[in-house]
Amino acid sequence: MTIRLLVVADVVAYRDLMLDAYDAHPDAFTSSATERAALPLAWWERRLGAESGGNEVVIGAFDGATLTGVAGLSFESREKAKHKATLFGMYVPEAKRQQGIGRNLVLAALAHARARPGMRIVQLTVTQGNTAAEVLYGQCGFVRFGIEPFAIAVAGRFLSKIHMWCDLDTGLPAP
Repeated sequence: MTIRLLVVADVVAYRDLMLDAYDAHPDAFTSSATERAALPLAWWERRLGAESGGNEVVIGAFDGATLTGVAGLSFESREKAKHKATLFGMYVPEAKRQQGIGRNLVLAALAHARARPGMRIVQLTVTQGNTAAEVLYGQCGFVRFGIEPFAIAVAGRFLSKIHMWCDLDTGLPAP
């Protein structure tokens, strides 16, 4: 397995993987497959800002040439909040789970954030009831700080989102 920043050449594989994620797990993501499928390829390319120094990057896990998981980081650009980033779009397909890919992606994202000058925290949200994801984030140093009720509406029901954060100076993965 290789973990690296995605570049524009990876855009089609990234888009395909995320559309699969939105379709297979509508409860886990705030965006829908329909919304994201309608976006131009240029939108997806902007998410892969590693080459341009953009405020978003996506880290990918590869099995050979096949993209098998992703996690994104969005860096805050506002002056008073430049010390924060948000982990987004974390996804590993069902067939590739329980192999350490998710953990390696989260740890790589935290390492990337730590390497950026001035960064102090990474935040994320996870749908309440997604225990496996919440446990994974906890093992990587994230802690809960609140719950947003009625955060998303999926198939006529409302779901809450758990807000978590990791202090990049002290948040170390659990042994």
